[in-house]
Order: sequence, then C-alpha cells, then structure tokens
Amino acid sequence: MLIKDSEVVDLNTPTGEMRAHIFRPAAPGKYPAILMFSEIFQITAPIRRTAAMLAGHGFIVACPEIYHEFEPLGTVLAYDEAGTTRGNELKTTKPVDAYDSDAKAVLDYLKSRSDCTGRLGVMGICIGGHLAFRAAMNPEVRAAVCFYATDIHKKSLGLGKNDNSLERAGEIKGELLHIWGRQDPHVPLEGRNMVKARLDEVGTRYTWHEFNGQHAFMRDEGHRYDPALSRLSWDLLLELFNRRLGWGDLDMESDVSAEARH
Repeated sequence: MLIKDSEVVDLNTPTGEMRAHIFRPAAPGKYPAILMFSEIFQITAPIRRTAAMLAGHGFIVACPEIYHEFEPLGTVLAYDEAGTTRGNELKTTKPVDAYDSDAKAVLDYLKSRSDCTGRLGVMGICIGGHLAFRAAMNPEVRAAVCFYATDIHKKSLGLGKNDNSLERAGEIKGELLHIWGRQDPHVPLEGRNMVKARLDEVGTRYTWHEFNGQHAFMRDEGHRYDPALSRLSWDLLLELFNRRLGWGDLDMESDVSAEARH
C-alpha cells in the first residue's frame, strides 16, 4: 500500500508542545492508528522507515518526540557516543508522569482524526518498548508491541529511577506482544523472567518471543541489525495489529454493536 509523505503535528501536553510525526496510507479512508515510540535517539531514519512500513500495511502511525521538554522540536540524536550519552541522560531526567501524559496526548489526537477508526494500538523499541508498555495501561489500547523494552525489570525509568510499571501491569487490558534478544545485555535473563512472571501473576493476555539476537536487532543500520529476525518480528506484530485492530476482532464487534444501540 502506498503511503503519504509524512507530516508533523505539534500537540499540547502538560509539559509543553510536543511534535509528532505522522505516517498514513495514501488511499482515502479510515484506518486503525498506532502510537509508536522511538529509541532514545528520537525520530531517526530507521524509526521513520519502520513507521512508514507500518503505515504501508494500513495503519495511521504517530511517532512523538519523547524529549520535547529538553530539545528543540525536530531534534534527532545521532547513533554515536554523544547521542547515546544525551539520550540516556534525558531518559532519567524526564518524570515518568510526563511520559504518561505524552502518551495520552497522542492517543487523544489519534482518536480525534476523521480518518481514524478509533481502534488504537501502541508499539515501541528500546525505551520505546517500555513506554509502549505504560501506554498500554490506557483502557482504549487494544494491542501493544514491545521490542526489547528496557528498564522495566530495573524499575529505573524517569526522574528518580523508581518507576511503577511492574506494579501497574494489571491495568493493561489489551493484548501484549513482547519480543526480546537473548544476547541483549540491557535485559538479561533474570530481568526477562521477572517481567514474564509479573504478567502471569496479573493475568495479562500476552505472547512472548525470545530470539538469538542483540539489542537493537530491528534497527536497519549498524552491525546489530538482523534482517531475518526483523522479518519474523514483522510477521508477529502485523498479525497482532491486524487481528486486534481490524474489524474481525470479536471484542470490537461487541463495541460496534453497543455503539449502534446508542
């Protein structure tokens, strides 16, 4: 499916103006929408290509700049030592509730679009995987995909490095897909097992995949990129989004019937 050239929208949030990059199919019509969180580097070329790929499969995709409070709108951090240092610094400078209010602002915006069906999903990579996990706590989110979500097991997201993501896991009502790399030093085996045990404890509906891959194996730049694992991951995430955000989902059909009665 062809996609339109990306556009930007600047959204009001409790912590200031935030830019979101929008990708959507070129064909007119209504589409489900996905809030997609980036790595610590913001909206880089690989992130844009990932969002465009997703849009090409029939979704409106919004990618917010997660560090809008600290960097000028449009800032992209480089995949180098300086960019990594800055991204990691900001990760624990921004309060957790500011990440949450950013997610709410994007979800509200997507719901308000005339070309959106109202069916919402979230996706994220690295820190974005953690942010997608938290965004899935919003009741309207029907599906969430988290790629090697960092810091959930350490509870170290945000200012003070004391997030409550695991404690709030029971608030996730949609379906989760977690994808991990076994050779990822940021999320070791004991960390992955901690997250999985908590999801089991609270009865989350989820699918769990661990591949023999490194951190950032989805990023189509650099030596850690694994095209074969990336292709497998795309099949998994599209299956979830198509099933949970499309018209064939039984829960959605119930919602449509309820709307019709009103």
